[in-house]
Amino acid sequence: MHLGLRKTVDCSPDDLWDAIRSPEGLVRVSAPLVRVTPDGDRPFPARWPEGDFSVRMSALGVLPMGVSLIRISYAERDDGVRVMTDAGGPRTGPLALFVRGWRHRLAVSAAPGGRALYRDRLELKGPLAALAWPALWAFWQWRGWRLNGVSRRFGPK
Repeated sequence: MHLGLRKTVDCSPDDLWDAIRSPEGLVRVSAPLVRVTPDGDRPFPARWPEGDFSVRMSALGVLPMGVSLIRISYAERDDGVRVMTDAGGPRTGPLALFVRGWRHRLAVSAAPGGRALYRDRLELKGPLAALAWPALWAFWQWRGWRLNGVSRRFGPK
C-alpha cells in the first residue's frame, strides 16, 4: 500500500532540497494538522543526519499520536536526482496499531523554468495499513499544498 505525490514546486531544486532535509520543513508542512516535536531532550538538528531520530506527534497539537522513528539515508543518482529515504515508522500510538513501518522516499530534481520537481512516495507496511490509508491520504494532500510556502522559506533571503 502506498501514497504518492508528484508536483512542480515554485522554487529552485536546491531550495527544495534544503527544505526537505530540514526538520523545520517537516514541522511546517505538517502544521497545524500534526504537530511534530523531538522525542526526549534531544533538540532537532539543523539538517536531518543519516541515521535514527525519534519524534513525537500530536493531532492539532492536542491529541497524542505517539512516537515515530525517522531513519534517514541519502542518495544522489547519476541523473542528478537527490533522494532522501526514511525507513522508520510509528513506534507507539494509534498509527502503530495499523502500520508496522514505512519506506518514505522524497526526490528532488530540476524542472523547467528553474523550478523543482518533487516526488514523494510513502509505502506502508503491515496487515492493517489499508485502514490508515484514508487519513494518511488526506494528510499527504495537506503536505503537498503546504509545500510551496514552506520551500519559499528556504529560498533566497
